[in-house]
Parts: sequence; structure tokens; C-alpha cells
Amino acid sequence: MAARIKDNVKTMVGVQDDLQDAVIDIIIKNIESRVKIWLKQHASLDSIPEDLNFIIEEMAINRFNRIGSEGMTSEAVEGHSVSFSEDDLTPYLSILKTYIPTTETSGKVMFF
Repeated sequence: MAARIKDNVKTMVGVQDDLQDAVIDIIIKNIESRVKIWLKQHASLDSIPEDLNFIIEEMAINRFNRIGSEGMTSEAVEGHSVSFSEDDLTPYLSILKTYIPTTETSGKVMFF
């Protein structure tokens, strides 16, 4: 599974050799750990559902593209402006929240 994610990330960032594999592996491992922690805390899941692998890929691509710019929130050079989100998970929270179990209880109201 992780090999497919790594291959997809490498394709998307244009890496055609194995020189960046160790870096990409670390990025993927860290992102998977972070998503697992979120899912465990909020959805009581111990693993990442396969249909969420695209989130791992997209976050890994974003993180790989920011190598060397860690901690930067904004930069402007000659009209070119770049800014990074402080929390990479934020764009995916609406999707992740669908995994939070809902506890719908029906009650009854009594009037005296």
C-alpha cells in the first residue's frame, strides 16, 4: 500500500529516480502517523481506511514541495507570493469528520 502511495507521490512531483525515496518515505510515515492519531482521537479508528489514501498522497506532495521552506507562513519576492497553511490537515477535515461515528438517539417527551 505505502509503495503505491510513494509511486504516486513521485509521479506527481516529477521524481524519476530513487534518490529522494528516503525523504518521501519519512514524509509519508509522518503523515500517516498524524492522520492515524486524528482518526483514533475523533473516530476511534486504529488504521487509515484505504479510501483516504488520497489524503496521504496530497499531503505528502504538499510537504515534499515545501522542503527547505519549513516554518514559513508567507513570502513575497518581486510580485510572486507564497504562503503555507499552518495545519496541513485542515483542508481535509470535512472529509475526515465523516468518519466520526454519530450517536443518534431518539427520545420521547412527556408532558404532565
